Amino acid sequence: MNVAMWGKALRTIPRLSKEEWLSLDVIARWLVASRAAVLVMTATSAMIAGVWAWHDGMFNGLLWVCLFVGLTMAHAANNLINDLMDYRSGVDHNNYFRAQYGPQPLVHGLLDQKGLLLYIAITGLIALVPGTYLVYLRGEWALYLLLAGAAFVIFYTWPLKYIGMGEVAVFVIWGPLMVGGGYYVITGQWSWDAVLISIPQTLAATTVLFGKHIDKSGADRASKIYTLPVILGPRLAKAVAVGLIVGQYLVVGWLIARGTVTPVLGVVILAATAGWAAIRVFGTERPEAPPADYPPDVWPLWYAPYAFVHTRLFGLLFFVGVIVDALWAQFR
Repeated sequence: MNVAMWGKALRTIPRLSKEEWLSLDVIARWLVASRAAVLVMTATSAMIAGVWAWHDGMFNGLLWVCLFVGLTMAHAANNLINDLMDYRSGVDHNNYFRAQYGPQPLVHGLLDQKGLLLYIAITGLIALVPGTYLVYLRGEWALYLLLAGAAFVIFYTWPLKYIGMGEVAVFVIWGPLMVGGGYYVITGQWSWDAVLISIPQTLAATTVLFGKHIDKSGADRASKIYTLPVILGPRLAKAVAVGLIVGQYLVVGWLIARGTVTPVLGVVILAATAGWAAIRVFGTERPEAPPADYPPDVWPLWYAPYAFVHTRLFGLLFFVGVIVDALWAQFR
């Protein structure tokens, strides 16, 4: 087993030759194929749902584990389905953007379609088992949440991404659906505070997707994939991305002001330097070639990596703040 590659695949989207791929164990292959590095956003949403349930004195460890496994595996299945659908539609051929910044299992010959379908089936089944248990336990509304999540997984690649709704779907998924819905299946109760506490995290996740779609807007336009940045145009799309970054801090301030959380959530201000770096990049044009000191395994992505660095730091600080806030609620 190549444990070092497990760690690398959880931090980045590594580029591999066919020989390197064949030398990997099955877990490392799955982590690379499913783009496990981006699953951290889903993991964070699941953890926030669990911590907020603990904040309210209703945490259930078993149900939280079911939620965590179900959500992260559903996200992984979505990534795999996305690659399959884009390959079958011809989008990822001819050196399309997606195939440049990371391994596309089918385009790069790492898997055939049968092998990728097997990955999808196993990953989807792992997601479905805990989801089914939660539906059995919580009933009708949990079923609606499961069906909504399944619809987003199936229809994100087409048609949602093609009609400017992919970014909206991500906002709904990583916020109200994952955190608000996650809180519900853990506690059996709906909480609008849980939905509100999800907004900074889902703004952060949406910013990363926005950055990626800005990066590949030219290729998407040529392929008639009308993501929101394609519809808005580069200048307005970058302005929206800046607004999403600033909005994360404004929403945290609002949550503190209304008493939903304590001022300890102000710790997110420590991510402001990374946020400013991302804002500055969104204020520039994408260069034709990477700077000399730019990480070679990141290009041709330009805006998305800066958004991701900020999102990762902001999400960590936000999560720590929510934990401390929950501790304060338990022991005050």
